[in-house]
Amino acid sequence: MEYPAQLQTMHEIAYAAGQQIMRIYESGSPVEVAAKDDESPLTEADRRAHHLIVDKLSDLSQRFPILSEESEEISYSERSGWQTYWLVDPLDGTKEFISRNGEFTVNIALVENGIARAGVVHVPVSGLSYIGELGYGAWKIQSGATAERISSKEMTLGNQCLRVVASRSHLGEREQRIVARLRERFADLEIVNMGSSLKFCLLAEGKADFYPRLSPTSEWDTAAAHAVLRAAGGDVVTADFLPLRYNQKAELRNPHFMAIADASFDWRDMLHNL
Repeated sequence: MEYPAQLQTMHEIAYAAGQQIMRIYESGSPVEVAAKDDESPLTEADRRAHHLIVDKLSDLSQRFPILSEESEEISYSERSGWQTYWLVDPLDGTKEFISRNGEFTVNIALVENGIARAGVVHVPVSGLSYIGELGYGAWKIQSGATAERISSKEMTLGNQCLRVVASRSHLGEREQRIVARLRERFADLEIVNMGSSLKFCLLAEGKADFYPRLSPTSEWDTAAAHAVLRAAGGDVVTADFLPLRYNQKAELRNPHFMAIADASFDWRDMLHNL
């Protein structure tokens, strides 16, 4: 196998969770939705995927702690002692699942010393997966096909068409200012709308350049795709251009961030004073 055995195991677990999700997705029955404390939606598919992933990760020989979106709350006093742990979003894009548009994913990340080191983003509807580990690289895997190595795209000012990824909702005021600044610098700019962590994966496989996120997300929303993007040559930085880190504070909300396909490009100079 071209990629590390641990990454293969993560992929197998994510794929199995995706099969659980698809049994509900394809059942034809109305999706029953409960509201969590933060008013985000929760379905039976979230629960089934969570339990499968936690059970399988717990059975591995290296028993790292597990933090899942659907876990019971774990205090920071306990989490702060974790050097290496699993960070899981069993169903990222529950709203996309409910609306049945296919743009939802299973996310499993291995975080080490605050850095998303390895990640798998699996798309249950298509069977497509994105996997990556720092120091090894990133791959795209279509069910039943050979893994294809992927890499993010280098930036040039010239006449390049800049592809900016955005969520299905409208861009906020600050994102609009960023887009306006970028339009001044690039001859052509295209907005690509995408749900869930697939936005990062577009950057990782060279199909987009930039993804600003200046609205709330949680650490499990980003870690797996962050690892894939970094392994492919990109990165995720805060709005202050600092590295996005994990499990560094009691609050599990991410700061505002920007995902970038070319980590060597000087985005700070281009977007200063915004």
